[in-house]
Amino acid sequence: MNTFTKLEHNDDHIHLAFSSPQRVISSAILNGGLIKADHIVNRKVPKHSSSCEAPEKSLSDYAKARGWQGHVVGMMTAASMSSLRIEQACVEGMNITVLVTTGISNARRAGDKADIQELLGTTGEVGTINLILIFSAQLTDAALVEAMMIATEAKAAALQNAKVLSPVSGFFATGTGTDAIAVVCSDDTQKIKFCGKHVLLGEWIGRLVIKAVTRSLKAEASV
Repeated sequence: MNTFTKLEHNDDHIHLAFSSPQRVISSAILNGGLIKADHIVNRKVPKHSSSCEAPEKSLSDYAKARGWQGHVVGMMTAASMSSLRIEQACVEGMNITVLVTTGISNARRAGDKADIQELLGTTGEVGTINLILIFSAQLTDAALVEAMMIATEAKAAALQNAKVLSPVSGFFATGTGTDAIAVVCSDDTQKIKFCGKHVLLGEWIGRLVIKAVTRSLKAEASV
């Protein structure tokens, strides 16, 4: 019921290996943007680290050390890998898979005052809600962006339902300061052009992401 041939889940990472290169749009640290990827990894890192190594190099070296060949899309999180929750559905012959890990120690609301008040600044904050959406059908570039948008709205809705507050503004959080997302689709002949809230795919993206994030938040709270 998916386009990946291997899902590896342990205390150190969540690793997806694809049977063939898949189109991925992401905000990932390693190979973010729009690429063809052979792997996605969500790596667990310490909440406090003295390492000065660049995150993208750390992820690249981590993948090479494990022999993962081809292009690797890499995310990092301080969240426990036990917070992983997966939701799946088959909608009119298209398989949808949502994977999420959650850590909300740096919850924020969009528009909150930034911790780093410079455009090129970076942050050492940890927490992070990492989302991966996988579709067995082909999505246009515009549809991939739209799917990312709907998933982000659904994540925010789940946080509001759970009454997670931003410590900066005191209002409902819409995410954390370090969230990442990846949307994956195949080169299947079935081609999707639209996935907004007026169409069936948008409905299912919202449902599955809300359910996965809600379950993951509960798991994270129990760690």
